[in-house]
Amino acid sequence: MSNTNTGDKPGVGVNRTAAAPGMFENSSEASNEKRQGSHDEFASSDADPSDNDNILSQYSEKQVMDMGRNYAMKHGMDPELFARAAAVARTPRDFNNMEFLSDAERQGLYQEATNKWYIPIKLWVVIGVGSMAAAVQGMDESVINGANLFFPKALGLGSDSNRDSWLLGVVNSAPYLCCATVSCWLTDPLNNRFGRKKVIFISCVISALTCLWLGFVNHWWHLFIARFFLGFGIGPKSTTVPVFSAECTPAHIRGAMVMLWQVFTAVGIMFGYVSSLAFYHVGDHGIGEGLNWRLMLGSAMIPALFVCVQILWCPESPRWLMGKNRHLEAYYSLRSLRCDEISAARDCFYQYVLLNEENALSEMTFFQKVNSLFSVRRNRNSAIGAWIVMFMQQFCGINVIAYYSSSIFKQSGFSDISALLASWGFGMINFLFAIPALYLIDVKGRRTLLLWTFPLMSVFLLMTGFSFWIPESNLSARVGVIALGIYLFAAVYSSGEGPVPFLYSAECFALPVRDVGMSFATATCWFFNFVLSLTWPSLVKAFKPQGAFGWYAAWNMVGFFLVLWFLPETKSLTLEELDEVFDVPVWQHASYQNKAFWIEVKRNIFRQNVPRMAPLHRHHRMAVTNAEWEDKAVVQHIET
Repeated sequence: MSNTNTGDKPGVGVNRTAAAPGMFENSSEASNEKRQGSHDEFASSDADPSDNDNILSQYSEKQVMDMGRNYAMKHGMDPELFARAAAVARTPRDFNNMEFLSDAERQGLYQEATNKWYIPIKLWVVIGVGSMAAAVQGMDESVINGANLFFPKALGLGSDSNRDSWLLGVVNSAPYLCCATVSCWLTDPLNNRFGRKKVIFISCVISALTCLWLGFVNHWWHLFIARFFLGFGIGPKSTTVPVFSAECTPAHIRGAMVMLWQVFTAVGIMFGYVSSLAFYHVGDHGIGEGLNWRLMLGSAMIPALFVCVQILWCPESPRWLMGKNRHLEAYYSLRSLRCDEISAARDCFYQYVLLNEENALSEMTFFQKVNSLFSVRRNRNSAIGAWIVMFMQQFCGINVIAYYSSSIFKQSGFSDISALLASWGFGMINFLFAIPALYLIDVKGRRTLLLWTFPLMSVFLLMTGFSFWIPESNLSARVGVIALGIYLFAAVYSSGEGPVPFLYSAECFALPVRDVGMSFATATCWFFNFVLSLTWPSLVKAFKPQGAFGWYAAWNMVGFFLVLWFLPETKSLTLEELDEVFDVPVWQHASYQNKAFWIEVKRNIFRQNVPRMAPLHRHHRMAVTNAEWEDKAVVQHIET
């Protein structure tokens, strides 16, 4: 039947089970092929399912090469290069049998296929910019931690009254209120008008200027206004940078590269604590309200200025350029992001093929995109998945510790300087334990990391909260167990719920709604970040630390089941190959995952020889058929 974009029909339809051309389904395949050590062995692909599932496999080699020539001539590119590239895109692992390829082209494709880190310098520059932008994000969030020890008294919020507790929460949460209500929703029009690069530049300029502003406030409501405007730097940056990284990076390393956002956010958080330690002993120097906390808040402008310079050396996102019908520029961008002309042309052509059927959606207005986000099943399921991971990143409780750890440690019995040192230790652990996830996220997958870590985070939060019942007479044991619980929680978080949300949200949405979808995801994140920051001082005052930590421990167990039932895996699929995965009805997915979970329990705990279930999305096939090669494919949805 004909595919339509209404109700619960699939939104866009091509066969998304195909592996990306020139890329492997997982990294172990690449390493196994590399060990074979010869081009001939590698090129034997008769049984390779990725070639059979490739949407171009329904055409002959000659037809595909003609398509490549026509595409290249239409957009002012080299027709013969794109003819060869189209043939490679059709059977990506059979390149060694293509006599029309030069030896250099075969060698480049072999290097790419057998060495996942065979990437050019320019791609490392893009990754570096994304990493530094994440560090800006981390410092913007964490410098308030140390300042919380000083500015409340200086600005009239130092009492233990309910009024001051709530106002302290309002001031601390101001940037996230801005992100959730205003700035994240500016991302789509800003990206549509200026592109990824310029949005990152503009957001970092805003971050730098508002950090400077924070150093000159003299009343709590001045601080609230300045921090609210800081949200205009945080929101668009947090939405755009993961998408920019995902759109520039090949699928087989996309998870590791995009999750550098979380790793370097942790680096930024750590340096925020370093800033607090560095300026702790700075005297007032005649400034009535104090100088040290002003320097803490203003220090985050330094990495923002570095990003403003770095981003000038990056290419624009090839997918964004292609969406603007600037195909020649998209090819040049890919050429700088791939090691060889043939692989750049292959990816350019293949992206064009996969995005063709989405052209009808690319001209939607903002409100049409928002409507499509919830009315089209493929988009709606993506939004549900992104909402779950973003919501749980906040309600797992991590940012309670990131923003208030100094106050928490001080309440447990630490001195001011010891509390700052303990907070720095939290930041260091957050960074160090994010590094293993660079490997695990593309090997074990996003779902697996979350399912492993949510129960452990629940246990360690309970451990932290219950440790406040240790009598103050045994202070060394009390502070030691509290610190241990927080550190273990941070270690587990950094390997799971830390790196997954922004990566998952950046890759799960279809191109026509990607900017709006990412805005929705980050607005969700920042809204609940706002809720956490606002309510924690009053929550801990009303329920004591034991009840407050127990509250978030319970939410971690809720998160386990939300991930189990409603979160599809996205590991090793290209950004354009996820349509089929997200087109499975949500309750069918939940039922399948529930059965699969108990099968894994039987296999791994009770050691029963029970066969695993077949991948769910293999039962929902997509196919592309068209009588002639035009700008838009005619798409059919086929149920099997």
